[in-house]
Amino acid sequence: MKKAFITGVTGQDGSYLSEFLLEKGYEVHGLIRRSSVDYRERIAHLEGNPDFHLHYGDMGDSMSLMSVIGGGRPDEIYNLAAQSHVKVSFDVPEFTADVDATGVLRILEAVRLTGQAETCRFYQASTSELYGKVEQVPQNENTPFHPYSPYAVAKQYGFWITKEYREAYKMFCCSGILFNHESERRGETFVTRKITLAAARISQGRQDKLYLGNLSSLRDWGYAKDYVECMWLMLQNKTPDDFVIATGEQHSVREFCRLAFHYAGIELEFTGQGVEEKGIDRATGKVLVEVSPDFYRPTDVVDLWGDPSKAKRELGWNPAKTSFEDLVRIMTEHDMERIRKESM
Repeated sequence: MKKAFITGVTGQDGSYLSEFLLEKGYEVHGLIRRSSVDYRERIAHLEGNPDFHLHYGDMGDSMSLMSVIGGGRPDEIYNLAAQSHVKVSFDVPEFTADVDATGVLRILEAVRLTGQAETCRFYQASTSELYGKVEQVPQNENTPFHPYSPYAVAKQYGFWITKEYREAYKMFCCSGILFNHESERRGETFVTRKITLAAARISQGRQDKLYLGNLSSLRDWGYAKDYVECMWLMLQNKTPDDFVIATGEQHSVREFCRLAFHYAGIELEFTGQGVEEKGIDRATGKVLVEVSPDFYRPTDVVDLWGDPSKAKRELGWNPAKTSFEDLVRIMTEHDMERIRKESM
């Protein structure tokens, strides 16, 4: 039985990856922070599984990481833990750097110092935000990085320190450059989940209006449940390498919004430009979506579009398993049902 250690196990990706690895016959260990508030709803259904174990620790505490990694001696480590909200990274840049940059170093050093450099395979969750102010469209593994937020800058350190340990210590270290991946388990402050929840609430009379930032921002959106398979495939590869994980398709925030409201039973028509743009219900003429400058970022990434050719070719991964339309439908239908239950 292989043993895997997952940081960020309580998050969207961590919960899906835990399910995936347990189905593969792994013994799964996850790192959680001590908190007086229960935040384990995404993994609550796994906590009775005899092959699923949780350990207290923190990405800012090298001693706890050394203890869990040294004591458990995992075959594979998936570092998914991060302060992953781009907008929030402008508010808490130091914390973001400590977790997203130095935290990666702490794990790599824990592996090396406990004598597991030759036996433990390491996956680093990297991000399309590395491309930032993009210099090439679509982006692939050779596209230059131009990080455009404290989050992206911290993640760039994580990417390069992973590559350095691969080359300096011959460790099996990989980075998956993940483009936007969403699901019904996405945090409610992220724009996609904010949209699907608002569409559900508005359609059921529980909310009047949705406020968003730049509707013209372009993203490559995939289904998180599909993306965790590619993380695993990277660590089963013969040689360690870095891969773009994306769908190869690009859509705007406006498109996502229009489709979510469609699956909620409302047809939107957008008029105006910039901060004056509005989403109007065709049936009633009521304004349901407006733009608020409060959601603009000091520097904004507007054109992310990934090229997954390498992952398709070398790992045999299928980026088209779940279409963009199906992704939005799955999320919206989930939130429609959730709001219905809350209203009962």
